Amino acid sequence: MNKDQVKGSVKDTAGKIQRKTGELVGSKTQQAKGIEKQAEGKAQKAFGDAKERAKDATRH
Repeated sequence: MNKDQVKGSVKDTAGKIQRKTGELVGSKTQQAKGIEKQAEGKAQKAFGDAKERAKDATRH
């Protein structure tokens, strides 16, 4: 697991928490920020996954 995978997963989880908190308190702004953070996290994790696949492919 590389740093992009870890950071992406953390950002995704933080976004989920922020979105759910926004839902609980009725804040559309916090919900939107949470959704945005989740998307960033998923993209960063996908980038990290691709890096791992590339690294594994060069080893074989």
